[in-house]
Amino acid sequence: MLSRVVGSAFQSNEVLGRPTSFLKFWADRQKVNIDLPMLFRLICDIILLNVAIVAGFILRLLWEVGTSPESLGEGLDLYISMYTQFVWVLNAITVLLFVVSGFYAKSGAYYTRMKAVLVVQTLTAAYAVTGVAAYLMRGFDLAPVSFSILLLAWAMSVMLFLTSRLWSASWRYLMRREATSSDRDRKKKILVIGGAGYIGSALLPKLLAQGHEVRVLDLCLYGTEPIKDVIGNPNLEIMRADFRQVDVVVQAMADVDTVYHLGGLVGDPACAWNEDLTIDINLAATRLVAQIAKGNGIRRFIFASTCSVYGASEQMLDEQSELNPLSLYAKSKVASEKVLHELADETFAPIVVRFATIFGLSGRTRFDLVVNLLTAKAKLDGEITIFGGDQWRPFLHVDDAGAALLRMKDIPLGRAVEIFNVGSSKENYTINQVGDLIKLQVPEAEIVKSGSDGDNRNYRVDFSKIKMMLGFETQWTVEGGINQVIAAIDAGLITDYKHPKYSNLAYLSETKGNQLARPDGTWAHQVIRTMDGETFDTIAAE
Repeated sequence: MLSRVVGSAFQSNEVLGRPTSFLKFWADRQKVNIDLPMLFRLICDIILLNVAIVAGFILRLLWEVGTSPESLGEGLDLYISMYTQFVWVLNAITVLLFVVSGFYAKSGAYYTRMKAVLVVQTLTAAYAVTGVAAYLMRGFDLAPVSFSILLLAWAMSVMLFLTSRLWSASWRYLMRREATSSDRDRKKKILVIGGAGYIGSALLPKLLAQGHEVRVLDLCLYGTEPIKDVIGNPNLEIMRADFRQVDVVVQAMADVDTVYHLGGLVGDPACAWNEDLTIDINLAATRLVAQIAKGNGIRRFIFASTCSVYGASEQMLDEQSELNPLSLYAKSKVASEKVLHELADETFAPIVVRFATIFGLSGRTRFDLVVNLLTAKAKLDGEITIFGGDQWRPFLHVDDAGAALLRMKDIPLGRAVEIFNVGSSKENYTINQVGDLIKLQVPEAEIVKSGSDGDNRNYRVDFSKIKMMLGFETQWTVEGGINQVIAAIDAGLITDYKHPKYSNLAYLSETKGNQLARPDGTWAHQVIRTMDGETFDTIAAE
């Protein structure tokens, strides 16, 4: 039974982005619900379209009459004939393209930027197809007069549609402000689970700088040193506790309207150290935290995932690409995303953030990540040791990761899980290329290439969605991150990059995870184990 549940999870297009058929793909992606609001929007758009068409004909006719007044009667009859032949074709094609593109399936919270782009693209395609169709049918030839009418009608259509959407978005914004005015009077907190970690310590200063009241829930395995610069801030509250405890999480979510769930064991080696512990922290606790958030009426739930879920592929991957997790860490994130999909509804719409491979310095810097590690080895050991150099990775500075998370608290929410790859398409590099970039800044270091270290991940990622929908662009490059690490070493801020505090695996091994009790077997362990040794096609087929 459980195997079938897992199979269903990974057959879902929302999780894997792999359609089993065109109709299922279209239905899953667009979530079309033919209801009265949709029909009302459709009727309104047909009216707008016809107003624009009539306006195009009238403008053209007025121009002709202005240059040749005696042509009014003949021109009017001609244009009425042209309109009756032309209008039904354009109406049918436009409506069809809008429906197929998912325009009417998007909720009211669908981003104005994307809807505007969709309007222009769809109307342009509709007029182009209509012009070709009319020409082929010879009912409305593309003479200069009719071509100018097409251009005028297209311009009027774009203007009217964009104006109506802008007005609608402005009205919804005003209504949301009115509806939430009482909530603003009673200022709510932002909860950051894992706020003392690598990414969390980069996010906290940004939230506090905007004046938010922030509560951190973190066991603080590495102490409070990572967030020492913000500890004295009056808007910061720290709960030093385990987010696997129900009572602790319930207490932490009091008076909270936004949750960042950044907690968990991170990285393939650290997660492989203790499978039971990893599953308990990364999967079982995620479901617990999400359920409590939903029960408390918290709609904005932002979950930190990873681009490692893509595993290995020769293709450029986006949010709809097939998932192929190769490690326990990646599997725990895929399963957690599935949990969030199951919980999502009109009242709870989580945001999944798939981070590229992080680099750079934060409050809790790590040197078990490829850019930081190779740079430190080059500077302190005079050697750049490369394993599996031809494998691709996308890279993201930790400060940019914090900046992206900051954006997530303000985006409109829909009625389903929204997934964002976070990074820059320009920062996809092979490990060999990273080594070469380090060599340029540490020329005395020797590049030593070895065989594979058992890590078979190989993926390049497309980050167009976050750029288009949120206008987010990274500020750091890999070269800049390398320079930052070198400068910190030169300044004496980092002397022993091998210290356990800089490595998740080394710390767990040294402390034997004493602060993290081993859990008993749970549903989460069964889900992960079902994945092991089986392809997703096999699981889905059971």
